[in-house]
Amino acid sequence: MPGIDESRDFVPVNIAVLTVSDTRTLADDRSGDTLVSRLEGDGHILAARMIVKDEIEAIVAQLRTWIADPGVDVVLSTGGTGLTGRDVTPEAFKSVFEKEIEGFGEMFRWLSYQKIGTSTIQSRAIAGVTGGTYLFALPGSTGACKDAWDDILRNQLDIRFRPCNFVEIMPRLREHELFGRAS
Repeated sequence: MPGIDESRDFVPVNIAVLTVSDTRTLADDRSGDTLVSRLEGDGHILAARMIVKDEIEAIVAQLRTWIADPGVDVVLSTGGTGLTGRDVTPEAFKSVFEKEIEGFGEMFRWLSYQKIGTSTIQSRAIAGVTGGTYLFALPGSTGACKDAWDDILRNQLDIRFRPCNFVEIMPRLREHELFGRAS
């Protein structure tokens, strides 16, 4: 049965929160606040927080900055995953992915379907990994951020979660770079 193995020590993860919005500020960024509250409440470290406009170049630039920062293990973004013309977060994320984590978007929509029904089809939540950094693009609603954290990320970002989790494989995320140098 999946669950937390209390015999293992918790390992905090350094997480950056990115809000993608043309209108939000830190004063009214409720989805960003939700993510910060949850990650810190579960013992993780807020490594950085930023708001960028719904522009591919701005999103990619911030992602690349955090991917290059050894103090950031995970990026959680909120916003820009819908279908309107300004929703470009998935395109920006995909442009930097080394590997996509297809199961994240699938699981997010499956969980969301149970709460909001077929409206979940409008979500383009995605995840991937680049340069040893996990990247998760979540919808901009506080409910979606709560669902993603509470039902997926809380467990996958806890090294004690069994049978497996994202944290225990973090040291191996960049082994392709090492292998490439050896040949």
